[in-house]
Amino acid sequence: MLTNSFIQMSKLSNVCGRISYITNEKKQENLYATYATTDNVFWQNLAKENQQEFKLKSVQGQCIEARELIIALPKEYTRYNPEVILEDFTDEFRNRYGVECVSAIHHNKTKVNYHIHLIFSERRLLDVPIVKIATRNKFYDETGSLVRTKKEIVDENKNIRNGCMVIPKGEIYEQRLFTFKDKYFKSKGFLHEVKTAYTDLINRHVSNPKRQLQVFNPSSVYLPTKKIGKNNPRAEEIKADNTARMDWNRTADVALISGVAEMKILEIKKEEIHVKAVSSFNHNGWKPSLFRSIIVKAKEFLQDIIRNFVLPPKPTLNINIEEWQSMQALMMKLRKQVVQIKEQQTLVTELKQQLSETKSVFKGRERKALAQQIQATEQQVDKMLDELQSDVKTNGYPDAQSFANIYSQSEEVLSVYNQDFEKWKRENFNLTKALSKKQEAPPEIKNVHKRLQQLGRQTIDSTNKRKYFDHER
Repeated sequence: MLTNSFIQMSKLSNVCGRISYITNEKKQENLYATYATTDNVFWQNLAKENQQEFKLKSVQGQCIEARELIIALPKEYTRYNPEVILEDFTDEFRNRYGVECVSAIHHNKTKVNYHIHLIFSERRLLDVPIVKIATRNKFYDETGSLVRTKKEIVDENKNIRNGCMVIPKGEIYEQRLFTFKDKYFKSKGFLHEVKTAYTDLINRHVSNPKRQLQVFNPSSVYLPTKKIGKNNPRAEEIKADNTARMDWNRTADVALISGVAEMKILEIKKEEIHVKAVSSFNHNGWKPSLFRSIIVKAKEFLQDIIRNFVLPPKPTLNINIEEWQSMQALMMKLRKQVVQIKEQQTLVTELKQQLSETKSVFKGRERKALAQQIQATEQQVDKMLDELQSDVKTNGYPDAQSFANIYSQSEEVLSVYNQDFEKWKRENFNLTKALSKKQEAPPEIKNVHKRLQQLGRQTIDSTNKRKYFDHER
C-alpha cells in the first residue's frame, strides 16, 4: 500500500525545556537513545541570545529559539540498534547544514509510532565572539531601548523604574556568540529538501520495496491528509478535514479511470480548491469548516465533469502482448465500476431532490424512507469507491493516477505501432507470400513489444521507488 513519509517541523520557544523533555527517561516511557552534537551550555547561550535579540526588536508573539523535526520510522527500524539509527540520522543533518543538534528516539505508549525528535539550531557559533564594553553608563527603558540619560528611566522619587536597566561603565553591554538566523530554515524549499533526504535515508534500510516510503507530490491530482498527533485538541477537526480530502482523492480516481485528462483535474484542483481557499483565507481568516466546504464543492464540480464526460472511441488492438492485455482487462473492469458508481451517485442526487420536494407534514414516513435510502446508497457508493482503489493497488499500481498515466503511455505506443504496421502492409502488398517465405516480421512489432516491456519495468521501478519508498503529510 502506498505510504508517504511523515516528517514534520515545528518551532520551539523554550529549547532547553524541550530538550529536557525529549531526553528525560522519567518523562518518556519508551525512550531508547539520545544523542547530541554539543553540550547544554550551547543551548543555554543560544536561548539567551535569541531572547535578548527578540526583546530588542520589540516584536509581537513568541521568540523562536530553535526548530524541531519529528521523523516517523517504519516498523522495520525497531530491529536495528536505536543508538546507531539516531547517530546516523542526526549526523546526516549536522553534516548537511552545519548546525548543532540534539535528538532522541521514542515509541509512543502503544508502541505503534516509532519516531525521532531532532532539535536543531538556526544559528551557528561565531569563530570570534563579539563583545562590546560600555565606555560610559548605559541606560535602557522598559522596552529595552537605549536612552541618553538616567533621568529618562527614573520615577518621581528618582528610583529606577521596574523593567529599566543600567549597564555601568566598563561592563559588557552586548555580547554575541552566534551568527544571525539562517533564513533558509524557514523556507518551503528547506522542508521539501529535508523530507526528500530523510525519506531516501529511511529507504536505504527497508529491503521490501512495497514497504518503502515516498514524499507526497503536491503537484499530483490528490490532496494530502494530515497526521493526528497524541492529545491533539483539534483531532476531530483534522479527522473531518481528512475525510473531505479523501473524498476528493477518490473522486479524482474515478475521473482518471473515466478518461478525464489529468491536466483537467489539476486545473479544477487549482481553480476550485487552491484559488478559492486563498481567497477565503484573505477575507475570513483560517476557518476549517469553510475550507472543507470548498473541497466538497470542488468534488461535486468534478463529479459533474465525470457524469457529462463521454469517452471517445478507441481503436481495437489485437496484438497479443501480455502486459497490455493485463492493463486493458484492468481498465475495462475499472470503467465498469465507474459506470456503476456514476449510476448510484445520480440516484443519490435524484433521491435528495425527491426528499427536498416531499415537505408535507403527512409524509413523515415517506421522508424517513427516502432518507434511509439515501444513506444506504451513499454507503454503497463509498464501498464501491474503496473497491476501485483496492483493485488498482492490488494490481501493483500505487494509485489511479499512476495507472492511468501508464495505460495512456502504453496505448500511445500501440497506436504508433498500428500506424507503422499498416504502412508496412501497404509497402509489402504481397503479405501472404512474404510471410510464407518466413520473411522477417516488420521491425516495428519487435520494437513495440520491447518498448512496452521497458515501459512496464520503468513503471514497476518508479512505482516501487515512489510508492513504497515514502510518507503529510
